[in-house]
Amino acid sequence: MQQEKLPNATLILVFGILSIVTCCCYGILGLIFSIVALVLASKATALYRANPENYSDYNNVNIGRILAIIGIFLNLLMLAYIIWIISYFGWETLQDPEMLQEKIQELQGA
Repeated sequence: MQQEKLPNATLILVFGILSIVTCCCYGILGLIFSIVALVLASKATALYRANPENYSDYNNVNIGRILAIIGIFLNLLMLAYIIWIISYFGWETLQDPEMLQEKIQELQGA
């Protein structure tokens, strides 16, 4: 019997990679890629576990799932950092470059 590829195996891998690459986009875009990759990976894993002899490319699914988990962690850290910056400096300070420069210099003790 010929093995067929798991559905969305390559897409899961690509979304896992994109979740890490896009973690610098304020944590939102990468978080979306991570969640979608995890949902697709869980469906593909369930399909593979039901009939492992019928499917190939489980490595791509597993690596994509691991990358998505790492991506969730990095994106949550980035999102927490952005929230901290907004709460520490304030939204008005972030909108005015001169005021932001003054706050940074105060923070550095200059």
